[in-house]
Amino acid sequence: MGILRMGYAHVRVTDLAEAKNHYANTLGLYETHAEDGKVYYKGWDEWDHHSLVLEEGGVGVVKYGFKVEKPEDIDEIEQKGKQFGLTIERMSKGENAEVSDGIRFTTPSDHVFEVYHDQTVIGTEVGTHNPEAFPRHLVGVGVPGLDHSLILAEDVRTMENMLTQVFGFYATERVQTDLNDDDAHYIATWMTSNNQIHQIAVLEGPQSKLHHVAFKLQDWAEVGHAGDLFAMDDVPIDIGPTRHGITRGQTIYFFDPAGNRNEVFAGGYLAYPDRPTVRWTPDQIAKGIFYHAREINERFTTVST
Repeated sequence: MGILRMGYAHVRVTDLAEAKNHYANTLGLYETHAEDGKVYYKGWDEWDHHSLVLEEGGVGVVKYGFKVEKPEDIDEIEQKGKQFGLTIERMSKGENAEVSDGIRFTTPSDHVFEVYHDQTVIGTEVGTHNPEAFPRHLVGVGVPGLDHSLILAEDVRTMENMLTQVFGFYATERVQTDLNDDDAHYIATWMTSNNQIHQIAVLEGPQSKLHHVAFKLQDWAEVGHAGDLFAMDDVPIDIGPTRHGITRGQTIYFFDPAGNRNEVFAGGYLAYPDRPTVRWTPDQIAKGIFYHAREINERFTTVST
């Protein structure tokens, strides 16, 4: 099986108190642990200890964690990573709170990825014994959990190759300069290892930067409700509510108090490895990103952290 899913995103924020208000009270994530300028969160429908770590001291992403099915998968990924040319180090259990041992490496985009096989299970908020459909007392948006992230890289093709060869990911959608040329220039790629439409996406841009971290919702109604709550809480909205052409998802982009871009994302289609990759040309990228307006505002292409 290899990579099961993106297990956590670890993000820097300028003011931890402001960030906690945003992620806990507006988005409705549950705090599971706090230590030394860090706070850990999970969504109501996540069972592992955390999916988001906030660290005070700046902006942008610190690292991502990817969970594998079994310990032996880590050895295989380590071997494939070394064959690809990555410098890989081992990490010990406890270096990340409630996370097992694993490996750590820096990607060609200068992002830090960790791979682990276990995280302390604390359960969903509705449990596993005759559960209700959702918790009765959701706070704010009440996001069920982490969905995906978009990062920037100078060389999108190399990142796609790494994710394919090392992680066993496949591209669900891609923006490239020529649809029929295998050597075409890649501008963006959306990639996954499972049925999720994408776990990590890569857009051409400055190395090591974060474009956004996304949280899952169920449908249009929940996306619209989130927009109302963002207005109530004075959350700066970047774009939306609207639909993507790429992935078909429904979305709102907004900013946390530190300036990191967030997204709530619903819909999309089921991904399968044998589904042909959807390809877009640069002249249609506005339709691909924002299907309704078919225009991209300047912030979306220039603001990253």
